[in-house]
Amino acid sequence: MRVYRQRIRAVQATKKITRAMELIAASRVVKARQRVAESTPYARAVTRAVSAVATFSNVDHPLTTEHPQVRRAAMVVITSDRGLAGAYSSAVLKESERLAELLRGEGKEVTPYLVGRKAVGFYKFRRREYAHEWSGFSDSPKYEVAREIGERITDDFIKEYDLGGVDEVHVVFTRFVSMVTQEPEVIRLLPLEVVEGTEAPDPDDVLPLYEFEPSAEEVLDALLPKYVTSRLFNALLQSAASELAARQRAMKSATDNAEELIRKYTRLANQSRQAEITQEISEIVGGVEALASAK
Repeated sequence: MRVYRQRIRAVQATKKITRAMELIAASRVVKARQRVAESTPYARAVTRAVSAVATFSNVDHPLTTEHPQVRRAAMVVITSDRGLAGAYSSAVLKESERLAELLRGEGKEVTPYLVGRKAVGFYKFRRREYAHEWSGFSDSPKYEVAREIGERITDDFIKEYDLGGVDEVHVVFTRFVSMVTQEPEVIRLLPLEVVEGTEAPDPDDVLPLYEFEPSAEEVLDALLPKYVTSRLFNALLQSAASELAARQRAMKSATDNAEELIRKYTRLANQSRQAEITQEISEIVGGVEALASAK
C-alpha cells in the first residue's frame, strides 16, 4: 500500500505539470494562429509582386537568376527550442534528412542553417558541421530574427562558390493546417520561383503590362529582401503555431495517461488494503478458534 500511495503522489505531481503546460500552450496557440493568419496574405502578396517583376522585366537580378551549375545548396531547418511537443521536431528533422539525401543524390553539397535548439542538438550529437545557428525564439518568433536569417542566407547566396557561397536555398519547416494537422514542408526560397499562381495563361489571354518606376532593377532591389524576410517570417510563425499545437496535444495525452495511472494505482491500493483487512480478520478468527480449542 505504501508503494502504491507513493506512485499515486508522484503521478499526481506529474499530472499537475502536464496540465499546466497544456493550458499554457492552449492559451498561446490562439495568438500564434492569429499571427499566421495575418502574415500569410502579406507573404503571398509579396511573392506575387516579386514574381511579376521578375517575369515581366528583362532584368537579370542575382536573386532571380538560376545558376548554370548548382554545386552547393543551403538548407534552413526550423525546429523548436524545447521538447515535450510530441513528434514535432523529429518530423522536421526527418524531412530535412530526406531533402539532404535528395540533394546529395543530385551531386550537390548540402550546407545546413539551423533554427532551434533541437536541430542544433541533433547535429552536434552526430558531430555534423553546419553554417550557422539561431535559437531562443521558436515559440514566439520576431521579425528582426527573420530579417537576420534572411540577410545571412542572401549574402551567402550572392557569394561566389569558391568563397563559401551557395547556389540555391531550401527551407524545411512545419506548415500549420489545423489544431490536429501540422505537416512538414520544403520550399525553395532562392533563386526566386513562382510559388503561388503557377497556372499557365491561356493562349488568348492578354498578359498585363508593367511599368517600373524608377527602374526594374531598383524595384527588385527593394522587393527581394522583403520577399525573403516575409517568407522566412511566415515559415517561423507557421512553425511556432505548429509547435504549440503539438505541445498542447502531447500534454493533453500525458494528462489523460496520468489520470489513467492514478485510477489503476488507486484500484490496486484498494485491493491491497482489502487483502490486508481480510488477512487480519482471518488471523483473528484463527486465533479465537485456537483459544477455544485449547479450553
